[in-house]
Amino acid sequence: MSLRIAILGVAHYHANFWTKAFLASEGVAVAGAYDAEPGRLEAFANQHGIAAITDLAALLSGSDAVAICSETVNHPELVRAAAEKGLPVLCEKPLGATMAQCDAIAAVVAETGIRFMQSFPKRFDPVNHEIADLLREGSVGRVTLVRVRHGHSHGFDPNFQKAWFVDPAQSGGGTLLDEGVHAADFLHWLFGMPVSAFATTSSDTFGLPVEDTAAAVFRYENGMIAEVTTSWAFAAADTSIEIYGTEGTILLGGVDIASRPTRESEFLRVFRREEGGGSWASSPTVPHFKTGVFHEHVAWAFVKALKEGGPMPVTLDDGRQAFAMIDAAYRSVRSGRAESIMV
Repeated sequence: MSLRIAILGVAHYHANFWTKAFLASEGVAVAGAYDAEPGRLEAFANQHGIAAITDLAALLSGSDAVAICSETVNHPELVRAAAEKGLPVLCEKPLGATMAQCDAIAAVVAETGIRFMQSFPKRFDPVNHEIADLLREGSVGRVTLVRVRHGHSHGFDPNFQKAWFVDPAQSGGGTLLDEGVHAADFLHWLFGMPVSAFATTSSDTFGLPVEDTAAAVFRYENGMIAEVTTSWAFAAADTSIEIYGTEGTILLGGVDIASRPTRESEFLRVFRREEGGGSWASSPTVPHFKTGVFHEHVAWAFVKALKEGGPMPVTLDDGRQAFAMIDAAYRSVRSGRAESIMV
């Protein structure tokens, strides 16, 4: 019997990648899709050849797990609906639109004991695991500064400027949350949680209700500084991640939309100090993001965990901590001073 997965909400474009991945997986069936907007639901279902189901309860009753890709503000109610049926959940990032929503989701998951996976696709890219190995081996010594630039140019698209992403009541925030949460999770995954954040944002490029450009500086207890810069107005870019250590440097490109067209080789470059100077080396690894098969790996990891019964590879706590970093950055924008990160 196939594992039946329901798609709850198709507002986020990543629902397309997940649905294709589920349909391509052996022993998996898509039970159907649900969305609050009938027209959007019908178009999505027709595109993928799956059932459009407007009765959420009926869809859940015929499913073994759910994947949530709705507007962010609707995550809590869809998680609760799935949890009431005891169904495992894969949830799009960010976890919620507010810290209160994140806490509400955490409470539901704790209360019902359902299995929950947060979507952070950077966790599954082999090039990022190479970076993790380099750090674990101490290849660049003590890390003192990390810079993560992550974003795209979708803000120039008139359709994007009218989409739910730019409505704070539905999304929770602009590029700092939408794109910056990827960077926050990357930092949390590799370096743990920082203690404070200082940030600034701007909405001057497009004049939208949310920010289109942002910069946040996170400080760690050991003195390491991490900078996150994000925008919906990057015409082009190259290096996405810079890691500076006392014994070397790690650079990675081609892993966000702005930088994907820029490089065809040497995405990951490593400099190591040596007596009399130093030398650069590059990895032959092509990032998943460059190949065009990226978000699908989240769906496949969810299926694997469901089939094998092991722990979810990315947890609710991971989602909550990344959100807490961005929440502190937003609080800093409002206060004009560094803010503690509260988890």
